[in-house]
Amino acid sequence: MHIEPGIVDASKIVLSYATAAAAIGLTAKMALDTIRRDGGVSALVLRSVATVALVFCFFEVLPHYPVGVSEVHLILGSTLYLIFGAGPAAIGLAGGLLLQGLLFAPFDLPQYGINVTTLLVPLWGLSHLARRIIPADTPYVQVKYWQALALSTAYQGGIVGWVAFWALYGGGFGAENLASIGSFGAAYMTVIIVEPLADLAVLAAAKTLSRYATSPIFYNRLHHPAV
Repeated sequence: MHIEPGIVDASKIVLSYATAAAAIGLTAKMALDTIRRDGGVSALVLRSVATVALVFCFFEVLPHYPVGVSEVHLILGSTLYLIFGAGPAAIGLAGGLLLQGLLFAPFDLPQYGINVTTLLVPLWGLSHLARRIIPADTPYVQVKYWQALALSTAYQGGIVGWVAFWALYGGGFGAENLASIGSFGAAYMTVIIVEPLADLAVLAAAKTLSRYATSPIFYNRLHHPAV
């Protein structure tokens, strides 16, 4: 979902600084929730290191290709949330994206505010949706397919919506731009076919690791009901 350089030119990109600041603020709130309710600072740091490494690998190792106004990536945002929680997942997305830009894609750094907003705001929405559709007495290792599908659809749909916003903001409503947005959206939503299955496969593996249920590496909700 790295939006193509030049889609939003320098005269307009200042808006992304404001949206990125808001997204980082949401990340700070989610991180504080982890510290207060789910293991403290050490758990946040441990999980965040893991998620940054995973997101960096997702961007660099998993298949990705340009389509229309952006790129299609298998980011597995809902998987990160279910395993590590919202705060560490958000830090991982922001940190992995920055690390990739610094090491391999410096041409993406001017768009960092755009891309980090696009990743983090849908994750915040996903965390609220999870509280609504997954009962408090249900550990995440018991999540059903329809719940994983709903989370994935919400996250990927949020990414597509933000990319469309940035493309329209930068390029207007011309036919060519609309066609590029449409082709990206159609290609990106195919991720929904894969991500819920990945969620369930990872959760099934986590279920076999129940003896590590008290380890700070895992989100408490992974193996336990909400407290």
